[in-house]
Amino acid sequence: MKRALVIEHDELGPAEGVGERLIERGYELTVFRVLDDPSSPVGRKPYPDPTAFDVVLVTGSPWSIVRPDEIESWLDREVQMVRTAHRCGVPVLGLCFGGQILSLAMGGTVSRTDTPEFGWQMIDSDLPDVVPTGPWFEWHYDCFTVPEGAVEVARNAVSPQVFRIGRSVGTQFHPEMTPRLTDTWVGMDGGELVDHGVDPEMMAADSRRHAEGNRARADALVDWFLDG
Repeated sequence: MKRALVIEHDELGPAEGVGERLIERGYELTVFRVLDDPSSPVGRKPYPDPTAFDVVLVTGSPWSIVRPDEIESWLDREVQMVRTAHRCGVPVLGLCFGGQILSLAMGGTVSRTDTPEFGWQMIDSDLPDVVPTGPWFEWHYDCFTVPEGAVEVARNAVSPQVFRIGRSVGTQFHPEMTPRLTDTWVGMDGGELVDHGVDPEMMAADSRRHAEGNRARADALVDWFLDG
């Protein structure tokens, strides 16, 4: 059986629907959780050797790369792990924060965006058959640049949304999103959404409405990543 290393930064950022698709495609998931306590950014556990796996998946995180002092105990180690995986021929799929990590590992940059994004958004895609135009779920304050040598596949008015470099892919949105995960995030940070003019109940309802379509879109994206 093929093996996938899943980097989850805490219990609130699971692989969810993307992990399910990997299992459907015949992958056994090995989950490495960076932080045992989601309220603390300090993580000192050694990362697994990514070259022992067939693919690496890096999920989202509430912590920010533009505040590196908060996550200095593991940020550089994670970037190096992703760089090692890619250079050794192990494809990496990075989701939101994970996409930002992949960008850094490949020589890109991450910065604060002037327009944070929350909820279900459309994107412009150059490959709509494999990276559909959406809607996709967004929840981010930071954005990545497309590294030198990578191809920008999708974007919106705020930032690049998907890039591919070799066999590795980074997204700014969350293809793994499910109604269960939306409910969890809304339950934790509903006040944050209200501060940005977002109705938490409407976001949760939209996630239920988009669930089936999002899973189909996410499956197409994962298949493109695996088969590319």
